[in-house]
Amino acid sequence: MKFTAPLKSNSTKIMLLGSGELGKEVIIEAQRLGIETVAVDSYANAPAHLVANRSYVINMKNKDELLDVIRREKPTFILPEVEAISIAALFEAEAEGFNIIPNAEAVNKTMNRKNIRVFACEELGLPASKYEFVTTFEGLRDAASKMGFPCVIKPVMSSSGHGQSIARSFEELPKSWELAKEARGDASELIVEEFITFDYEITLLTVRNETGTVFCEPIGHIQKDGDYIFSWQPMEMSEIAKAKSIEIAKKITDGLGGRGLFGVELFVKGDDVYFSEVSPRPHDTGMVTLITQSQSEFALHVRAVLGLPLDFITYGCGASAAYKSSTDTFTPQIEVANELFSKNSFVRVFGKPQTHKGRRMAVALTFDKDSSIVALENAKELIGKIKE
Repeated sequence: MKFTAPLKSNSTKIMLLGSGELGKEVIIEAQRLGIETVAVDSYANAPAHLVANRSYVINMKNKDELLDVIRREKPTFILPEVEAISIAALFEAEAEGFNIIPNAEAVNKTMNRKNIRVFACEELGLPASKYEFVTTFEGLRDAASKMGFPCVIKPVMSSSGHGQSIARSFEELPKSWELAKEARGDASELIVEEFITFDYEITLLTVRNETGTVFCEPIGHIQKDGDYIFSWQPMEMSEIAKAKSIEIAKKITDGLGGRGLFGVELFVKGDDVYFSEVSPRPHDTGMVTLITQSQSEFALHVRAVLGLPLDFITYGCGASAAYKSSTDTFTPQIEVANELFSKNSFVRVFGKPQTHKGRRMAVALTFDKDSSIVALENAKELIGKIKE
């Protein structure tokens, strides 16, 4: 491949639509290869804005605004990084010849829980929990009656677990309804899912382009209110369950097509594996790859986009712990103990311009040569040494 320099008439240019902490790492990896970068988001000074060659603040759901910035910049590749985005603009841009990663239809399917669940289960026949879509509170009650309690309730479109809850009785349904309706994204329709009593859940990072498909080691994770708190790699699992996970991940990503990294979320119970969700971009639980692999999920995403080989080395075991703010301020300040910066651990501070309670502001990463459990316990201890 021929590499260019940024800010030239012949520059290879990547545009990120969504500029959070994951996008920031993508921008950094792209710039290491001389790629010109443009970061777009709905608020100023988003993490990726701070490292991109140029940045824009627009209404991401507004078709005309999104198309205007795409046509103005004429990027080589467009990487959607958030759910709250005008899908119509992506389809029109693709029709005009712009290269959407992985492709506009894949984004359309994966950014909406209804679209991807119907595709995965009804078209591809992947195993998953029972589900039903509802638009009214009465419909929610009826669906919950069919699923039984507990059941999982989510907006069809939201990010980072916003609006997601588990209802354990009819009395908890009003709270779940309100929580889903207040979520950012599209809450006009909700999905009600059967609660699978799984043993654990994993993210299987799957990377594909014309050179082939590769899989990172499975990542275990713990979530709270639909948002990840801890992740570790590798997740210890049976060879049968791992093979089934790879089979499901390959089938869903082949079905979606295109190039790039996908975060495939799966539930595992014994040797049985169930499809949950898939994201066509780096995954928050995959931040652990910053310390476990020679090529992080962000580097692999950029390589896949550019059509480069996808080989990498796994160094050992690791874990990540998310730090979430407990304050609301426009002047964030995070105090990190020096001991977090050691030969086996470090911290990434995202540089978000504003905090609110529960907003993810940093991540602690730990390494252990032989044990992901040891790495996880270290991460749990160290995250308590970050404060505001």
